[in-house]
Amino acid sequence: MLQIDRIRPTYFDPSTCERSEVWLQRIEVEPGERIQIQAPSGSGKTSLTHFLFGLRKEYVGSVRYEEVDLRSMNPDTLADLRREKLAIVFQDMRLFTEPTLRANFEIKRQLTDHHPESLIDEWARRLGIDHRLDTPAKLCSYGEQQRASVIRALLQPFRWLLLDEPFSHLDDANARKAMDLILEESDRQGAALLLSDLEIVPHYPRTRLLRLQA
Repeated sequence: MLQIDRIRPTYFDPSTCERSEVWLQRIEVEPGERIQIQAPSGSGKTSLTHFLFGLRKEYVGSVRYEEVDLRSMNPDTLADLRREKLAIVFQDMRLFTEPTLRANFEIKRQLTDHHPESLIDEWARRLGIDHRLDTPAKLCSYGEQQRASVIRALLQPFRWLLLDEPFSHLDDANARKAMDLILEESDRQGAALLLSDLEIVPHYPRTRLLRLQA
């Protein structure tokens, strides 16, 4: 279980969080649960994602994975969590820019040894980027990079998947294809999803909606 216990960015005045359904709240995320966090610009959407992934620690309260406080984890324990249980799609993608898309996928796949190599071609074809697999990531469009970042995240085992505006550069048709793949793989692994976005995502069914800034 993921437990988010009364967290708030240290740079937010507590009074600005009084109506939030996330900040200063106690939230438990069960296995297989789907949560969408609607977060207008400036409300801390990306900060929240970074807190949950352990990239930043400037918050009060606690984040616990399976009863272990995230901030108490040593680097090796945190690396194990990210390799085996916690996946993420960053808003800014964070692909390796010089290697090809295929190389980006292979790095993740070989680190976790969770999926066969053939799945790369299958998923790339489903998301319409199979013709770009041997292209350096820096030469791909933002939309292609965003679809690639989704595939990269899904190539590992995970119990929790964090999604920070994963469709911001996609049209609705491509966003729906990406979400279908995300839901299919997360359901297969019995994983929980936490999606943060500016608006409610219409192709994100059966979710618990929380407003970061009510």
